Amino acid sequence: MHLRVFVLLLAAGLGVASQAPSPRTATKTDVDRWMTELSNWGRWGKDDEIGTVNLITPARRKAAAALVTEGMTLSLSRDTDSVSAPDNGTPFVHKMSDPVAGEFNMDEFDISFHGFAYTHFDALSHMFYQDKMYNGFPAASVTKAGAGRLAVTAYRDGIMGRGVLVDIARMRNLPYLDGGAAIYPEDLDAWEKTTGVRISAGDIVFIRTGRWARRAAKGPWDAGAESAGLFASSARWLKSRDIAVFGSDTSGDVRPSRVDGVDFPIHRLLLVAMGTPMFDQCDLEAVSQAAATRRRWTFLVTAAPIRAVGATGGPVNILASF
Repeated sequence: MHLRVFVLLLAAGLGVASQAPSPRTATKTDVDRWMTELSNWGRWGKDDEIGTVNLITPARRKAAAALVTEGMTLSLSRDTDSVSAPDNGTPFVHKMSDPVAGEFNMDEFDISFHGFAYTHFDALSHMFYQDKMYNGFPAASVTKAGAGRLAVTAYRDGIMGRGVLVDIARMRNLPYLDGGAAIYPEDLDAWEKTTGVRISAGDIVFIRTGRWARRAAKGPWDAGAESAGLFASSARWLKSRDIAVFGSDTSGDVRPSRVDGVDFPIHRLLLVAMGTPMFDQCDLEAVSQAAATRRRWTFLVTAAPIRAVGATGGPVNILASF
């Protein structure tokens, strides 16, 4: 009897040790090391320009399509906003032209999509580190004329695969994460354990912090200066799952970054080292409610980034189908 109690206590102790918190600090030296350790450079050949989207194989697309059992579709993107706000320094401009020949209404758009206001897609040319982009392409290959390599047109055939909603705010029984709340690898482990869903190779993963619920409740704020998101060490966790695309309702990075000397470490590690393109500033409120109602956190994702030659990304409408 005493031996059994001892074994149970020992097992419990080992369980606690396995869930020990990851480090809450990191340095530029750490990020430099992770840039090498997490690198996918050369994995799909020296000329590869789509990175981890290679992991979405035809078989995985077919499996993702089979997730559609209801035929219900939701957008994971925001409406454009023409009103200046702390998180929207460059409002969307929509101009209407005079009707043509009395028959056609014509529009003109002006949008600065990178930033914190609009749902957009980051191609692998969006960021560089130490003068290199993904797969070793030089930062100098992006000029005033546009991106000569790793442009958004590399994804001209669209993105389709299994989407997974990692709803950290809901897991914590909160309407939203406040302040610069950081998400660590053990939070992602806890989400998998709570939902019974394991993120696997080729998945398109969305992290919900509740950013837009917070904005609705408290009003706009400077999300670039302070917002919830992943701490830098979470990049290793994402690499361990071999995800294909990463999305969030913020930039994905906790702001401030908490890494001295490195801004946007998650962006750098995913886009540059891992070759993982990103969906930024998604609106995950509707899909959060739909997933919670169904107790189902996986669905088909489809998205088709704009075919803008030389662009480092573009506005995008992302669809989730149940």
